[in-house]
Amino acid sequence: MNDKIHVIGIGDDGDVAPEQHALIYRSNILIGGERHLAFFPDFAGQKWVIKGGLSELVKQIQAATGTVTVLASGDPLFYGIGGYLAQKLDGVVIHPHFSSVQLAFARLGVSWQDAYIASLHGKPIKGLAQKIDGRDKIALLTDDKHTPAVIADYLLSFGMTEYVAFVAENLGGPKERCGRYELEALKDQTFSPLNVVLLLKKAGHAAPRWGLGIDDSQFSQRKPDKGLITKKEVRVLSLSELNLRPDSVVWDIGTCTASVAIEAARIARDGAVYAIEKNEPDLQNAYENAQKFRADITFVHGKAPEGLQDWPDPDAVFIGGSGGEMADLLRLCAERLRPNGRIVLNAATIETLYEATQTFAHVGLSTRVTLLQTSRSKPILHMTRFEGLNPIYIITAYKEAQEA
Repeated sequence: MNDKIHVIGIGDDGDVAPEQHALIYRSNILIGGERHLAFFPDFAGQKWVIKGGLSELVKQIQAATGTVTVLASGDPLFYGIGGYLAQKLDGVVIHPHFSSVQLAFARLGVSWQDAYIASLHGKPIKGLAQKIDGRDKIALLTDDKHTPAVIADYLLSFGMTEYVAFVAENLGGPKERCGRYELEALKDQTFSPLNVVLLLKKAGHAAPRWGLGIDDSQFSQRKPDKGLITKKEVRVLSLSELNLRPDSVVWDIGTCTASVAIEAARIARDGAVYAIEKNEPDLQNAYENAQKFRADITFVHGKAPEGLQDWPDPDAVFIGGSGGEMADLLRLCAERLRPNGRIVLNAATIETLYEATQTFAHVGLSTRVTLLQTSRSKPILHMTRFEGLNPIYIITAYKEAQEA
């Protein structure tokens, strides 16, 4: 196997340091995209254009003899090919150039050690809202689908007007251009495909903030029958029982106002939340609430268990309503639940409690039940009394091997 493999980062104009330039011309094989290889027209060795999957390229490099050099844009270890090759091959030496994010912040003159970085290159924008909400500095790598204009329109749909955008095009090249834009203005702009978008929070701009346990009154709810919502006290304890991680995949079945789904999305910022609701008016409220609280949730109008087959397997399932199909629904959720996952069901009646615990036992899940009885203070004349909320059974199902 070849033990001389170099991965060299180059600038947008093909710029490399003198020692890397000499190394390229001493190589027997030069590998890169067509744009990268075009910077070295007089290279005398073999040229391999990277096309298709990288697994085949790894096999070819393993079978090669002599010195192999792979060209990559910027820092090969920053969303680049370098990390993959170093993992699959022995003896890989990385020669980094400036990354596009590093250059963009340099052009802006802003430190970036505390920036949040996300790539939209070949990835969906879905879920970006909760990932970046509340962060002061953000760098986004774009592609021809997720352009600066598309990003601006997306952010505005969640009311993220506290950000100003800085777009850096063709960094390090002769056509470099940088500019600062308000999001509204950015919607109508076009840019070179090679660009980076920085988002900076405006000084003194007060953005909305919500902690765990959003007040019930903050959610749009069905009228005139207000109150069809998982109450804050029940919601917080249910979220605790779901045992969410930052990257959890969450199902919310019978989402209604989406109160649980929204708070789950704000905890599982790097995961994904899927919610289903059979009542269209409630689903409309759910959409409005999700936009208000900056939670980019996948909503489905339907009656579970129909509609769940296209969702990825969950780490956590919350069931606020089953629509009379509880046994089938619980069996399906138990079958799809990932290892160490949990199912949490809220029940208002002892009949539902009994059916749920029996079904969970039948499908091999253990359960624990918390009966939550809470009261809230209420003014009466110049005094205060307490008014009780409906008692709720919080049923948590899990596999016995799990640390519960």
